Amino acid sequence: MTQHKVWVRGAAAGLVLFGLGVATGLVAQTPTDSPQRVELKRTDLSGAPGMEVITSVAEYKPGDVVDLHFHHGVEAAYVVQGATVQVPGKDPMTLVTGGSVLNLRDVKHGGFKVVGDTSLKLYTVHIVDKGKALYDQSR
Repeated sequence: MTQHKVWVRGAAAGLVLFGLGVATGLVAQTPTDSPQRVELKRTDLSGAPGMEVITSVAEYKPGDVVDLHFHHGVEAAYVVQGATVQVPGKDPMTLVTGGSVLNLRDVKHGGFKVVGDTSLKLYTVHIVDKGKALYDQSR
């Protein structure tokens, strides 16, 4: 086999592997997920078939928008770094460092923009239906 044929086969194999990597990344990134969220751990909820627990951190920088959404389960959040947020048509409000948030199943929340100079940093725990989108904007 000539040097050229070896190079062409190697390049073709590299392109295939690259394409598979891109496809895997696209499948893993759910289109409804928040790009600011970094998942830390995920496990089945013992004693509750069909449920899972997901821990994450998220940072929303000034100007970022948290779309109105809901979860198929409960979301608990701890405010690691507080910030000022504003819902369209409402006065700005501050989510304080050390505060907590509890969003119940299927209840819409979010729908705000981070305003001011400080990023909002959250630690979240979701206890949700396994196999469903973590963030759902329908309804």
